[in-house]
Amino acid sequence: MQTLRQSPTDPAFVQDPYPFYDRARAGGDLGYWKEYGKVAAFSLDAVNTLLKDRRFGRELPEEMQQPVEPRLAPFYDIDAHSMLELEPPRHTRLRGLVLRAFTSRRINALRPEIEALCEELVAGFPDQPFDLIPAYCTRVPVIVIARLLGVPDSMADDLLGWSNDMVAMYQARRDRAVEDHAVASARAFSDFMRGYVEERRSRPADDLITHLIAAEEEGERLTTEELITTCILLLNAGHEATVHTMGNGVKALLENGFGAEVLAPDRVQASVEEVLRHDPPLHMFSRWAYEEVELFGHRFRRGEEVALMLGAANRDPAGWDDPARFDPTRPVKTATSFGGGIHFCVGAPLARLELQVALPALFAAHPGLALDGTPRYANLYHFHGLESLVVRPR
Repeated sequence: MQTLRQSPTDPAFVQDPYPFYDRARAGGDLGYWKEYGKVAAFSLDAVNTLLKDRRFGRELPEEMQQPVEPRLAPFYDIDAHSMLELEPPRHTRLRGLVLRAFTSRRINALRPEIEALCEELVAGFPDQPFDLIPAYCTRVPVIVIARLLGVPDSMADDLLGWSNDMVAMYQARRDRAVEDHAVASARAFSDFMRGYVEERRSRPADDLITHLIAAEEEGERLTTEELITTCILLLNAGHEATVHTMGNGVKALLENGFGAEVLAPDRVQASVEEVLRHDPPLHMFSRWAYEEVELFGHRFRRGEEVALMLGAANRDPAGWDDPARFDPTRPVKTATSFGGGIHFCVGAPLARLELQVALPALFAAHPGLALDGTPRYANLYHFHGLESLVVRPR
């Protein structure tokens, strides 16, 4: 197996990780990424296989788990109840209860509200260059998920700050300052959601928190801690990836000369899928081996971690012709951007709906939208999103 050297915080890699992925994939399905100290899967076949192989999972085998540092406990106490980090049977129970409340009918019913929100935001753009990330790409998903849960719009900035602090724990730039901010935000976020859960117990409303509480009371139960963690997970995952996808998508559309014509009702689905494939918001998702397994020429040991490189898989020539080219006219083929197997992203339908509404609304209101300067990606790996996207609404 090839050994690969690449710092995930190197500025050139942050701006464009795809040449590294191409080199790694050319050397085989798997490679040992020295900076991470683990095997990584780079081909579409390997990533899809490992996403769905139940001999691998998200939860470290119990005998290999280590005590959490007391100072980090407030953060990891939330993680301990997250279905994203659990395996059956707890994962099955939690995911089933969430899906009972987070129904496709409820998601689809949000379309008029998302359309109204997008129209309001694009109508308020200045007539001079401005940064689209905070003005639009961030606002749409954070307000939508807050409203879905029943949290007032006035809390959007607090939710965003807490969420950004917490997800930084999964980034390559993590250090003591990042950890301290994450712990403080985990405490604040948890305290806020605890109050909201208790309020909804006494005053039910037509929101997701109330529906999660109702699911708790129908035989299978969500504990209060599970409810709090689930709401935090939905808020964090419900906006983080969509912010990056929307920004990356607008960048790709403008850089390649596309606009409203590829976002028409009969074409928007294909365009959104190409946005998700070409420059996804999450580039790495890990699994632990639960038994000795030999795959793609490597024998995995129990407790060995493998990195699944979603961003690399989505550019595999085995899956797409000329994969580096952004082409919204491609036939729709599902990429790995939302994961796969039992951990396939529960929020994928909502993310797709937001993108299918927000991108057409943006280009319909501002058909002459143009880049102002060169967009730059933020140092967020293993996420991949822009630190700014300055545009001219001409």
